[in-house]
Amino acid sequence: MADPNRRRSPNWSLVVLALLPFASGASGAAGASDWPHWRGPDHNGFSSETALPSRWSETENVVWKLAMPSVSGATPIISGDLVFLNVGDGDTLELWAVDRASGTPRWKRPLGPGNHVTRKQNMSSPSPVTDGKRVWALTGTGVLRGFDFEGRELWARDLQAEYGKFGLNWGYGSSPLYAHDTLFVQVLHGMKTDDPSYVVAIDPATGENRWRVERPTDARMESPDSYSTPAILDLGERHELVVTGGDYVTGHDLTSGREVWRLAGLNPEKQAAYRIVASPVVAGSMIYVPSRVSPLLALDASGAVPVVAWRLERGTDVPTPATDGMSFFLVNDRGLLQRLDARTGAEVWPAQRLAQGVYSASPVVADHKLYATNETGVTSVVAIDGDFRLITENTLEGYSLASPAISGGRLFLRNDRFLYCIGLE
Repeated sequence: MADPNRRRSPNWSLVVLALLPFASGASGAAGASDWPHWRGPDHNGFSSETALPSRWSETENVVWKLAMPSVSGATPIISGDLVFLNVGDGDTLELWAVDRASGTPRWKRPLGPGNHVTRKQNMSSPSPVTDGKRVWALTGTGVLRGFDFEGRELWARDLQAEYGKFGLNWGYGSSPLYAHDTLFVQVLHGMKTDDPSYVVAIDPATGENRWRVERPTDARMESPDSYSTPAILDLGERHELVVTGGDYVTGHDLTSGREVWRLAGLNPEKQAAYRIVASPVVAGSMIYVPSRVSPLLALDASGAVPVVAWRLERGTDVPTPATDGMSFFLVNDRGLLQRLDARTGAEVWPAQRLAQGVYSASPVVADHKLYATNETGVTSVVAIDGDFRLITENTLEGYSLASPAISGGRLFLRNDRFLYCIGLE
């Protein structure tokens, strides 16, 4: 059924060109070695991959590299033998499917015009997401399209045409989330609009809404803006969508979108420019909620309503933390690495300084190593067994905003010049 709340419905905003009989639920899940979401297979920045390289350069351990037309904050998404990329090329936005083994593009599909730069990011910043059979791409212009792995378009929508223009100060940058055979998209804004913020759940096969709910806030000026991506809390029979922004973290029923709990405290002094960039991370019954540096809240959601288990007064602004539920790794915008006990917040390592520079990409952890890339293309590789030990710092020339991806014993690193596939020679 079409959503009665749509403001406008252009003829092209929902075009079903090909519907294939995809299985629902876990049968459509991506493989264990895939990187189907911008934060990896478990949405937490961790991977079980092994035999990953620690050292590389422009000439060492580069399996292949593919020229990029511009910088993008979108993480490469990997499923099977394909790598998916949101790409901004001049005025045009595209989804690329690249052969994982060779780095050769298999197909490129237009996502629409209107690409432009807003400070660091352009309109390709949201990362695609996949279930292993289909891939969905969202742009900063509000276009959301679904494709099969052969590049056939399944459906298309324009969220700005339907619900009003995005009103974020620095352009829309949230990525879609795929979970429980549903696509979830948040639009939390307010700096440049009086339209309400909202969250929408979409049928991944047809593109139709399952629900859409407004998400009110009393945040002011820029503070309603959020560039984060939602997370999923799965606790037995309890399944909730976790959304952060507008001074609050909220939990929503997956079947209806109904807000079932709300917690304040992300902007204790109700400042006017407390937009949120880093995304929430869930591990077991714990929800980790960054704000604009201070505070970072760790919530225990084992009860009906989450409560604050611990807090960090100096957290992160842009990079999203990584956690496996035991260790909690946080890299701030200036490259200060912290390792804490994920349950208690106790310091495991004293804070450590990584390579000099600004950090926008989020750290990832695999093969007993943490990888953190700064904007100048330097990736610090840190051993996570025992005491802090910096293994090496590796440089790839170029400007880098995208977080690393890991799949099949390879690292995928993206900057404004190339997408690199890094592996042991």
